[in-house]
Amino acid sequence: MDWLDAIQWPAMAVTLLAGWLVGAKSPAKRLWGFWIFVLSNFLWIVWGWHTQAYALIALQVGLFLMNLRGIRKNDQDASR
Repeated sequence: MDWLDAIQWPAMAVTLLAGWLVGAKSPAKRLWGFWIFVLSNFLWIVWGWHTQAYALIALQVGLFLMNLRGIRKNDQDASR
């Protein structure tokens, strides 16, 4: 199997881990969750490019922007 085909599995695992962390009460864990989501966005984009799944790439770009918003808002909430 091509290693690019296999990227979908770590991308899925990273996405689940990020979702778990974003749901935490701790601002530090939430921040880690958003950054891990950014990693998952990158992994999904790589896999989407390889498989020519352009709608998935567009989705991941949108989610990436929302994750950056989450990082910014989490930092603002933690500083209060």
